[in-house]
Amino acid sequence: MDIRDAVETRRKLAQGGLDPTIQEAFGQHFTPSITSNLLAGMLGLDNLTGTVRILDPGAGAGSLTAALVHRLRTERPDLSLHVTAVEVDSILTPHLAETLTACEAYGQVETELVQGNFLTSEDARMRGPFDLVITNPPYGKLARNTEERKLSARRTVDTPNLYSAFWAESVASLAPSGQAVVIVPRSWANGAYFTSFRKWLLPQVSLDNLLVFESRDSVFADSGVLQENVIVSLTKGPQRPEVTMHASVGHGTEITRRVVPFDVVIRPEDRYKFVRFTDGEVVVPPAASHTLADLGITASTGKVVDFRNRDLLFQDFESGTVPMIYQAHIRPGGVNHQLPARGKPQWFRIGTTAADKLTVPSGTYVLVKRFSSKEETHRVVAGVWSSDAPTAFDNKTNYLHVDGQGIVPDLACGLALWLNSTLLDRVFRTFSGHTQVNATDLRILPFPDADTLVRLAHMAPKIFSSQEDIDRLVDKVMSEADAE
Repeated sequence: MDIRDAVETRRKLAQGGLDPTIQEAFGQHFTPSITSNLLAGMLGLDNLTGTVRILDPGAGAGSLTAALVHRLRTERPDLSLHVTAVEVDSILTPHLAETLTACEAYGQVETELVQGNFLTSEDARMRGPFDLVITNPPYGKLARNTEERKLSARRTVDTPNLYSAFWAESVASLAPSGQAVVIVPRSWANGAYFTSFRKWLLPQVSLDNLLVFESRDSVFADSGVLQENVIVSLTKGPQRPEVTMHASVGHGTEITRRVVPFDVVIRPEDRYKFVRFTDGEVVVPPAASHTLADLGITASTGKVVDFRNRDLLFQDFESGTVPMIYQAHIRPGGVNHQLPARGKPQWFRIGTTAADKLTVPSGTYVLVKRFSSKEETHRVVAGVWSSDAPTAFDNKTNYLHVDGQGIVPDLACGLALWLNSTLLDRVFRTFSGHTQVNATDLRILPFPDADTLVRLAHMAPKIFSSQEDIDRLVDKVMSEADAE
């Protein structure tokens, strides 16, 4: 008996009947059957014995539970199963109850439906220990003053999103050597926001399998979720020396697999513990062995938050105003203040202590978009801005500077060329799967030394060269630097 087709029909029916407002509040996005089967297939079954205790902490209509029960009853009919399925939404629990009843019909399957909030409920049935956890947790920001975040911080780790809080609680509920498989946005793998979560998670588990979906709109297409999603399977216990890396553009495309050393995935020297979804084939040239700190350069975020500083912003130039730069002004290689910025004010008034603190002095700076659209071919988009007057940068831009002052123009040009190269883009994609480029990301990127960057600038006919010209120039200069 295969119950998965009936559950998929039930999933679509349940999803179609949800109030979009409630769905957004709960962070709901249901798991299609093909994704559920992928998750269930990543758990190891060989060492399971006796009665296997299973948790699905945000079960929805039960798609993940059904996929895992089907696999276990098919491949390990000697095992007995005890399933705990948790769901907070009372509209979904009748659908989930039907799925659990169908699971019990396999035989040797006992189920419990727990209606409640996995993060806040005191129901001990949710806390385990469990042998297997399978989950597609809700997505949504957790404000610091929410009960969910406070309780999660008390029990496990303070983390800024529902999905990472669910994930942490799931790991905490595992028995020693228990396994979990999750499908989550890739944002947990890098950036400062999730540093505490990574530092909490990684010492407790072995990352076994990492699968990245490179298309943002394929996995939860019928839920309207645009995320670069990853599947992570892990075992509670010491890290194994290798990780199996999987990659797929989306469902229906071939999945590539490669076993890589763990220290390729998380570099021992990386104090932020970024998780790199790489097979090791993206190689950083030896000459690019420096960080911005090594170069004496700092990455910061623009200081002007437009809705907080409306009284200082002007659409047209007036005496006492200076350019207001948004990320819409940034193009690969340059910054053009004449470009439209979606109706945003183009000028910023200075002349008071408070206002002047929000600007940077005259000089040359490298600006990097904090957010790129999913249509852009490169995640990192950088341009050079020079002005003989102070300038205000919007908080959706990153800027590179030296102790709050400008950068030598030739060095700035070389930095922008390097940041806009395809080689750098490939390196960036190994640890970042979303459209946001944080200052922390820039701080850990590899850079050539200052002399090589200046040489790169001197060899460039103009900074607005084509992508092919930039890449050809970068390859040439890096090859010469490596040979020295």
